[in-house]
Amino acid sequence: MTACAIEEAADHEALRPAPRAALTVGAGGGYAARLTGRGEALFAERWTLDGPEPYAVSLPLGQPEEPDTEVAPLADGRVLVHRRVAGVRSFSLLYPAGPGTGELPLGRVESAELRLLPPSPDGTCAYALAPGEGSTAVWLVAGGAFGPERVAVVPGRCSGGVWLDRTGRMLALDRERDGVTKAVVVDLERGGEVTPLLQITEDSNDRLLLADAESGLLMIRSDAAGHDRLGWGVLGSLRPVRFPECLRLPDAAVTPFAIQPGRVLLPESCAVALRIDAAAGTRVGVWRPSGRRLHQLPPPGGWLAGSGLWTREGALRLPYSTEEVACGMAGLEPPGDALPPGPPASGSAPAPAPAPARPEHAGGEPYGEAGRPPVRRPVPLQQAPLTGRVARG
Repeated sequence: MTACAIEEAADHEALRPAPRAALTVGAGGGYAARLTGRGEALFAERWTLDGPEPYAVSLPLGQPEEPDTEVAPLADGRVLVHRRVAGVRSFSLLYPAGPGTGELPLGRVESAELRLLPPSPDGTCAYALAPGEGSTAVWLVAGGAFGPERVAVVPGRCSGGVWLDRTGRMLALDRERDGVTKAVVVDLERGGEVTPLLQITEDSNDRLLLADAESGLLMIRSDAAGHDRLGWGVLGSLRPVRFPECLRLPDAAVTPFAIQPGRVLLPESCAVALRIDAAAGTRVGVWRPSGRRLHQLPPPGGWLAGSGLWTREGALRLPYSTEEVACGMAGLEPPGDALPPGPPASGSAPAPAPAPARPEHAGGEPYGEAGRPPVRRPVPLQQAPLTGRVARG
């Protein structure tokens, strides 16, 4: 994916860091976890989401958790806890045990900087990212045979973290090298082999925010236009990355957090949920590539902002917690979008075939004009063998 197109020019929009979700939803949507409590009395809490009604189970220990403790659910209902103590990172699994909480220590990692990656799609493993001097380590911190294990070392400083498949093998990271950030793919089953994913322009910063393995829809943030924009593309496609004008809100930060599953080979029909943070408060956005319109909706009271999941039928479920309802899921039926024109009626003349699309760069002009070589396009991930195209640094 090497080209991009903008639907309209826009003023400068500064890059804003993505806000952290208040609740981490696990693989399959059966469990979720968060750090909660009052004041300094913090503890892990597990939510069960796949029953008739959601319910929460508190997992307190003998001493409260620190505010920077991270939690993530596994598919079997246990909750992974990542704690930082004097530069050493410890990992444990918490689970209900009668009236109390059981804890299974997993081991420690010495790292000045480390954070959990989003839950692995297989639901049985958990990974963490540890940027270091000149390289970044990927650690398997839960699901291994002998405690935390370093499974990959990626040259450069990496951030982000998006899973591209349903097995937990292909991990996309945003790698910074020589002052430029590009999304790359790390194959965790081939010793951490690295392949390029986004190369919109040579010197643009191209980050991957979200992906859906079934449809291939990618949500991207890039400054290829000369300023930071939110866009979309399709994994393995030669069509240009597009930056819809409706996703640009100059006075708000827009962050995608969930893509509708089950739309196999139909990425343009996938609904995307977005968190919209503005001076007036936080709202929920719903957008589809084919709809070309951003719907802004009020969230439920007590929404755990940045968290939620889609059903395959297209309903958005948003977790919330209030004084009256400690654990709730609000269903949101987003407005529909106009469907594209259908086939011509019987007996009418067929519509003329559209001209072949040409990849465009950020200014709207096609790549590969006379006298200029085309920009190199990364090999589609699902179609080409991994050997022979590995970037080792």
